[in-house]
Amino acid sequence: MKKFILVSLFSAILALPAMADTDLGDDFGKHFGPGSNLAAYNKDINNLIGLNDFHSGSAPAFPGFDLGITFNAIKPSDSNNITSEDYLMAGFVSASTKIPVIGLGAVVRGTYFNGLESIGGGLTYHTTFVEFLNVSAGAFYDHASTDYYSLNHYSASVTASTSLLVFTPYVGLGYDYGDISTRKFAQNRSSKDGAMRYTVGVNATLFPPIYVFVAYTKTQGEGCINGGVGISFL
Repeated sequence: MKKFILVSLFSAILALPAMADTDLGDDFGKHFGPGSNLAAYNKDINNLIGLNDFHSGSAPAFPGFDLGITFNAIKPSDSNNITSEDYLMAGFVSASTKIPVIGLGAVVRGTYFNGLESIGGGLTYHTTFVEFLNVSAGAFYDHASTDYYSLNHYSASVTASTSLLVFTPYVGLGYDYGDISTRKFAQNRSSKDGAMRYTVGVNATLFPPIYVFVAYTKTQGEGCINGGVGISFL
């Protein structure tokens, strides 16, 4: 049963990148124009990056660490008239650990995927309530770019989770804010916008220290899904 669940989750995660065949930069360059809703696109791309903030309310303690690969797919909002595809997609690599003495967690993450480059990270705080409810809060910054725009992404997120046998269900909410500026156009524009996101997901650690996770997130659009696999040494 455990093997069946793990294979099912892992297959779902692997199926997501197979759909990602569109260069985000080229797609933006082809469809951006005077009538484009840059604010709506900005919110969607920032939510896409913000999906990486948390997938559990717990975190490794020093000298433990967590290494993972996440794939995000977000359905653009109806107001986003720049994106031509059904989903904006990107894969990210992340690493986290706890900083000694100050008791805060540190996260670094980045991507080079289908025309999108991004590097960033943040600081996190973790605590436990009533012995079984783990809560994580954090603030993050990422700098992202394609051939046609650059973006500064800021986010704040809170996630709560609890352990049930080999599963860790979690819920979370976050706010993503971004400052986007276009380039290579006759009339370049910029926009500063923010949007909320609400997440429900589950981790499965069937073969420690390896885990997988899948989640659904509601954003300004119709929602998105993300999943990943990683190694965690608590």
